[in-house]
Amino acid sequence: MTQTAPVIAVTSGEPAGIGPDLCALLAREEFPARVVFVGDADLLAERSRLLAAGWTVPRFNPKQEAPRFSVLHVPLARRPAPGRLDAANAPPVLAMLDRAIDGCMRGEFAAMVTAPLQKSVINDAGVAFTGHTEYLAARGGAAHVVMMLVGGNLRVALATTHLALKNVSAALTQKSLTATLRVLHHDLRARFRIERPRVLVAGLNPHAGEGGHLGREEIEVIEPVLRALREEGMDLIGPLPADTLFTPQYLKDADCALAMFHDQGLPVLKYASFGAGVNVTLGLPFVRTSVDHGTALDKAGRGNIDSGSMRAAINLAIALSR
Repeated sequence: MTQTAPVIAVTSGEPAGIGPDLCALLAREEFPARVVFVGDADLLAERSRLLAAGWTVPRFNPKQEAPRFSVLHVPLARRPAPGRLDAANAPPVLAMLDRAIDGCMRGEFAAMVTAPLQKSVINDAGVAFTGHTEYLAARGGAAHVVMMLVGGNLRVALATTHLALKNVSAALTQKSLTATLRVLHHDLRARFRIERPRVLVAGLNPHAGEGGHLGREEIEVIEPVLRALREEGMDLIGPLPADTLFTPQYLKDADCALAMFHDQGLPVLKYASFGAGVNVTLGLPFVRTSVDHGTALDKAGRGNIDSGSMRAAINLAIALSR
């Protein structure tokens, strides 16, 4: 690791979940970066003792050069027991995110990586919270963000995210799809350094609408957007039936696939890479990656966890930040 190694903020996530455990375990590893864990230092040390991880991480001092690992202390309201949610800790959990976001925005951190949060307990505390992606977009002033997962030699982005299936069609408009493809194309070039990205675009309906017999979203929304953006020079293939898009014939020459809704694309990605997949938020003014799994409350403090996704998220954040 050189003196110019990037400084990466890693938020520890839901205090009752496995986020603190992942931080404690990964502080024993080697990364080509300086890693700052953002969370309650006492909780992280406690989880380290439970896991026999040997936590010897110093406090982060923004006035000094960051060591290989450090912890930026954001105190919790109450010390949680592993697996037991406490709404009193929701404000400190959001404060962890805010501190990491602010650090990224002012150049203190080169990127941020997030451990999983429990949306329900934040809402139980009276804070309307739909997820990391939406929260980061609002705090970062991003006009449009795109959720993309990376793993198993695949990149899969989503045109819509956490919506009930009955609401997807109404949310899929020419305006929103155009914005999504512009962000995707821009960040594949700027962040992933792909000079001319080739993107496979799924249809919404079975058989991509079967010429309108199984739905008209392909004809009325997707195809006009693809035509317009191809005229701007984008390499877009589709709309393709989703059940054949994810086959070697199509994927071998593609840089990314765009699915129309959450469970159209992510089951394939997670089958190919579960435990090592990474969630990337495109369109932000800073790099943000995350794990591809939830808080796993039943595994917190027990030691039987796989840190592969968090390790991959940190390594991808380092790569993208360069």
